[in-house]
Amino acid sequence: MAHQKDTVKAATTATTLDIVLQNQTTSGTVYAYITGLAIDNNNALFLLKSDGKTAYYPTSPSGTQAALGADCAIPLGAVGNSVTATIPRLAGARLWFSRDATITFYLNPGPALVEPSPSNKSDPNYNTYWDFCEFTFNDSQLYANISYVDFVSLPISLTLTNTSGQTQHISGLPSNGLDTICSGLNSQQAKDNAGWNQLIVQKNGANLRAVSPNTGIVMNSSLFNGYYSSYVDQVWSKYSSGSLTVNTQMSAGNVGATVSNNVLNFGNGAATYSKPAATDIFSCSSGPFAVSGNQEKDAITARLAAAFNRSTLLVNNNTPANENPSNYYQNPITNHYARIVHAANLDKRGYSFPYDDVAPTNGADQSGSVFDGSPKSLTVVVGGGNATAGPSAPAKGAKDSKDANTPSTSQPGQGGQGGQGTKKGINWQSILDFLKGLPCFKA
Repeated sequence: MAHQKDTVKAATTATTLDIVLQNQTTSGTVYAYITGLAIDNNNALFLLKSDGKTAYYPTSPSGTQAALGADCAIPLGAVGNSVTATIPRLAGARLWFSRDATITFYLNPGPALVEPSPSNKSDPNYNTYWDFCEFTFNDSQLYANISYVDFVSLPISLTLTNTSGQTQHISGLPSNGLDTICSGLNSQQAKDNAGWNQLIVQKNGANLRAVSPNTGIVMNSSLFNGYYSSYVDQVWSKYSSGSLTVNTQMSAGNVGATVSNNVLNFGNGAATYSKPAATDIFSCSSGPFAVSGNQEKDAITARLAAAFNRSTLLVNNNTPANENPSNYYQNPITNHYARIVHAANLDKRGYSFPYDDVAPTNGADQSGSVFDGSPKSLTVVVGGGNATAGPSAPAKGAKDSKDANTPSTSQPGQGGQGGQGTKKGINWQSILDFLKGLPCFKA
């Protein structure tokens, strides 16, 4: 290891980043929170204090559900007001917003942060308007995205400005975006009676959030039972007499598969798949779609899961190479939550299921992500009051820390146990980003 210094690449980012937080809700009581793992402080659990400048590194409590030892609610002030926060390099980071009330976080031994859950009705934040976006800021770049993988509540937009003055913008939802989505779910329920209206959570008769099918299944395990069965049967029938090609977008290139003995079998021995159930498709991470640890198989899984959510396997036998967003969600059996969410966004982008970043190489971005190796600032606006469609992010296939073999965000459990039960899924991509930032992993 004595020669390690000679092989370490120079950092391209500053050690800190300014994040401009703007209130464009209709309320003068809005708070922001920033959490993550401090890369330059031994990966310590990090929260930003309420002044938007001071780091808070919690110590491990003696028991579970301990209160934070610092005020970490950053008040955004009146409608239209902006506050600038400054952060160190962070992995697995989230920027949270709440309206009309603060968010309650807890600490478990570790320390491990217990985050709010959209699926646990006993969570103290369940009846609060809250939402988040995700980011990683390391020595190579800033990567950020809006996420609807678990639920939709408050509109959030992103604008990344680099040191050359160039900008990337994710428009997010307009101020009435949640109501539009809930209306769409009710309309779909009237068409197929599949349970889409059960994804709507209300408070005092007003829409509080719309949860994803995966979150809905966590709340009601019988929801969407058998929903995809007829579509999966048609896919299996199609590829019993023809070949499916999956472009892994890695060294394995294109791999082909056919169905035999009721199993989708990739002839190179890379992977086999039994028929997925609705819960496997919506979660992208259970049954035949469980993460295997084999890079080639997981690349195939990501692209299969995306094609099932978008229901393109009956119209395109070469995925994702020949995919066109205009063909997404056109089958009557599809992830209508994802369809409705994309339609409601001003630029039609934002993670609506875990592998929503799957796209043809250099194809149109669906995930709602921005990234740059020389970031100057990130502006995050909550509320949608001034939301407009703006300049797009780079096409997929550009340099991007997101890996389409890794889900964006796993479904939160009804945990609170710390570690892997912190009321959210494990952010594998953030862990990978952190490891890639270590000197021993650099070329």
